[in-house]
Amino acid sequence: MSPFVQSLLFSLGTLLVLMVLLWVASVIRRDASIVDPFWGSGFVVVTWLCWWLHSPSEARPAVLAILTTVWGLRLSVFLTWRNWNHGEDRRYQAMRHYHGARFTWVSLFTVFLLQGIILWFVSFPIQAVITAFNPRPMSWLDGLAIVVWVIGFCFESIGDWQLARFKANPDNRGKVMNQGLWKYTRHPNYFGDFCVWWGVYLLALSAGGWWTLGSPLLMSILLMKVSGVTLLESTITERRPDYAAYRKQTNAFFPGWPNIQASLRQQDGSDTSL
Repeated sequence: MSPFVQSLLFSLGTLLVLMVLLWVASVIRRDASIVDPFWGSGFVVVTWLCWWLHSPSEARPAVLAILTTVWGLRLSVFLTWRNWNHGEDRRYQAMRHYHGARFTWVSLFTVFLLQGIILWFVSFPIQAVITAFNPRPMSWLDGLAIVVWVIGFCFESIGDWQLARFKANPDNRGKVMNQGLWKYTRHPNYFGDFCVWWGVYLLALSAGGWWTLGSPLLMSILLMKVSGVTLLESTITERRPDYAAYRKQTNAFFPGWPNIQASLRQQDGSDTSL
């Protein structure tokens, strides 16, 4: 059995056990939201489990392990702090209302185990770097990977901090965050996550793991079309009427200069594209 396959089997089994335990806790607490803070720390678990199994001595795995640990713990701590004493997230409340008594078992498969499997698949580049056989020496591609990762980490962490500070001000209740990084993209945290995972993939590519391309592609699709931008914006205009103008003015995902003229046309009623 190759080191990579061994790592895949151990990490999959570990994640499934942890997800079942997390599901049991969610049933007791009646709060499926506890799955969200585990997302980041789940990658930390996979990283160090893989490290423990194979004990790599090269620089690239060490760099990747540090980057993943910093990113994963920051995200888990932030989500735990953000969700503390706020009850179950509206997404899971809607699912609970829709499924009724069946939600307990539905959540096991569609929330916890599904998220565990996605986490496992997205971690393929991490596992490929740590288990690489005769890995290539570090090169300019590794440097580029780190730069992309740092850009992503800054967008994600700064964006989260800016939004948290904005929401903490009672005067901003019901208003739209359009300051800082949020002036250039409606989702700087999602764009940051996008860059983080493409940075991880570039490290895997440099180690010879080009075939893990599906992992960052899946994350990109999830962030832009499924659980990220699309899901969040499906109801936000109803909750924040000013968001329609913000959408006209600001790029959805990739950062860019605000389109002030489009916003002004909409406010004047001269924009007929709606």
